[in-house]
Formats: sequence, structure tokens, C-alpha cells
Amino acid sequence: MSQAIRREEGSLTRREFLRTTAVAGAAVALHARPARARGANDRIGIGFIGVGGRGNAHLQLVHWLKTQGHENVEIAAVCDVYRPRLAAAAEGYQAQPYMDYRELLADKNVDLVCIATPDHHHGYAVIDAVKAGKDVYCEKPVTHWRQFDLLKRMTEEVRKSGRVFQLGTQAMSDGAWRQMKQLVREGAIGQPLFGETGFFRTGDWGEKGMPVDDPNAKPGVDLDWEAFLGDAPKREFNVDRFFRWRLFEDYAGGPATDLYPHCLTQVVDILGVKFPETVVAVGGIHRYNYELREVPDTFSLLATYPEQITISLIGTQANDFQGTGDRGSGARIPIIRGWNGSLTIQGNEIVLTYNAELKKAPQKFPIERGEDMIEHWKNLLACCRKRDQATNSAAELACWTQTALIMASWAYRQGKVAKFDAAGQRIVM
Repeated sequence: MSQAIRREEGSLTRREFLRTTAVAGAAVALHARPARARGANDRIGIGFIGVGGRGNAHLQLVHWLKTQGHENVEIAAVCDVYRPRLAAAAEGYQAQPYMDYRELLADKNVDLVCIATPDHHHGYAVIDAVKAGKDVYCEKPVTHWRQFDLLKRMTEEVRKSGRVFQLGTQAMSDGAWRQMKQLVREGAIGQPLFGETGFFRTGDWGEKGMPVDDPNAKPGVDLDWEAFLGDAPKREFNVDRFFRWRLFEDYAGGPATDLYPHCLTQVVDILGVKFPETVVAVGGIHRYNYELREVPDTFSLLATYPEQITISLIGTQANDFQGTGDRGSGARIPIIRGWNGSLTIQGNEIVLTYNAELKKAPQKFPIERGEDMIEHWKNLLACCRKRDQATNSAAELACWTQTALIMASWAYRQGKVAKFDAAGQRIVM
């Protein structure tokens, strides 16, 4: 049994809820049942699709909410394509185990699913879940970088279903972003012009952060390799591909999709933009250059929008100096620029600095609350009870953010400018 499961009730810290990694799932649709509002005391049964490192972090958090956080929730079911992980989670939380997530979706005790699989399964699992009448917590990125058509289909299916969706960008629980968004709407900086953000971290979370559970693991009844591959290219089984999937382009995208949803989502939301017009990107493997790694460790992008707004996002896993400071998940504090002034954060205050020509003193606004993973989950549970789709990180916002990151990923890999055809809703290289 894992250390995470053996840990006694109530002893988890909030930082421990933020550990990373995951493995699981494949896809096919089920029939939905009508959504209904729940009372504050109604139990919400939660099923976990993927119980690797990240999935286990969510299991710990939900268990804490049940035992210490005064939320009427139940860990109803768990699913993973690797039986040893599945068995440990099922035993540790007394949950119903499934190796096929479609069986979990058919479980009447499951009202909400938490999806913590490799990236290329997210979109399919979300579609199947909402069609099965389940609400969804989905880890970022919402889809793999090559799955733009799936991203569009998933967003539409969530919208049609009326189900509640929350993306795992827990930074969106930070009250600063809503306050900055309101200031922009009120005209505090004048016409919005530019958003600057970034993500700086030191460490290779692919090789060192994703241990091989069993070097002798083989496909079979205890490891469903075909389910793991899903729509990815068919390849011979390899323990590194299975356990260290974040290193490979077939299943992950490097910092652009693994980390940047944490810093780009709020900038897109604050500025009120949707799909970019053009995106360019540069990067490469600049530090962690070894045989296994395919995804970049350094990646930067520029995105322009129809509203004559530009967003720049720069970052690397080779240096952790934030410059403007770190806010929550390791994301650099953004700067939001307009014709009349700029917004950023200093300490626990939002600072509005006016352009020099206006000759106005800066204004400061206390931040209501900081990032909190527990509150991110509580926001989702409250929305599930009220049947409110306006979660901290809803499906449409996830789609707009991921579109920019997909365009950047394509631009980087092809050495071209990615353009968005708004009429055809497609990316053109």
C-alpha cells in the first residue's frame, strides 16, 4: 500500500495535495441521466479515473474533505489500467475497483468523476462522463496537444449536457484573478493591450519525478497496454512509456501543456479573450537532454487576439527565478497592461500603476484570498449541488486556453505561424 494511503486521517497538508503524475483509461460513450439539484446534505459519490501520483493526491484531498472538511462526499469507485495501483487505492479507501472506466461510469453510486489520466485520455473520458450523466473534475491539460478536434467536441458535449465541469487549474481558486478581471471590466487600465506571464521551475519531473513502479511489468491481465495507448500511435510496450509518460510526445507536451494552463488560464480570463488570431512559439530541450526525453524543457509563446490584445508567456524548467514573484502553483505573477495603466501583484495586494502621462498615484487593493486546492474542490462540489456550470475553471475557458497552447505546440513542432480560422473553427499552419 502506498505511503499516501497509509497516512492517518487528518494529517495531510495542503501542499501534499499538490503532488503530480497519473496513469489510466480509454473511452466510449454511455447514456446520460437528467441532472438534478442536490441539497447541502446530499451525498456526492466520486469515482476516480487514474490513481497514480496525481490521482492519489485527489483521493487524499477528497478523503480529508469527507473526514475533516465537513463535505458529504464518498469515494465510491476507483479505476486504473495498472492493477497494483488499482488494488492499493481500492483497499486504502474501501472503493469499488474497475480497470475499464466505462464500467465506473455505469456505477450508479458515482455522481462525479475525477479524471487524472495521461493527457491523451482526458477529452474522451470527459465526453463519456457527461454522456453518462456525471459531473467532472478533469486534470489539466483538458486534451493532448494534437487533439484540437476532440477539444471542440468535448466543449460542446459539456455545454449540451448541462453537467458541471472543473479543470484542475487550482490557481483559479485565487481571488486575485477575479478582482483583476473586475478592474479591467471597470476600465481601470483603459483599453486592454497586453498580458505577460510565465512559469519558471527547476527540475525534470519526467524521469526523476515519475518512478518506474515495476521494471519487470508486462502487458496482460494486470496492465492494459492497449487501453493506455488509446488513440496514440501503436507502439511496443515499454516500461518508461507506461510509467514515465510525461517524457513522450505521444502522451504529453512538456511545459506548454503540463504547466502553462496554470498561468495562462487566468490571463485569458482577466483579459476576456477567446480564440487567438495567431500564435508563434520557440523552445527546445536545453537542460534535461537525455535519450528518453522527447518534450521540451523550455518553451515560450506569443499569441495575438482579434481584440488587438497580445499575450506573452515565457518559461523553462531549467531556472526557477520568477522575477515578478511566484503566485501559488509556481506561475509568475502576471502583468496586465492597458492604454492607461497596468495591473500586477505585490505581496497580498493588487497594484494599479497608471501611465506616467496621467500623473496619478498608484492604487492598491487587498487580495480577498489566495490559491487553495481545497477551495477549488469545494467550489466544484458547491456548483454540483446548485447545478451551476460557472466553476472556477469551466469548460469554455479551458477550451480557449488550450486552443492557444495547442496552436503554440503545433507552431513549435512545425516551425511555422499557427493561425486560427474563426469562420471554420480550425487551426491553419
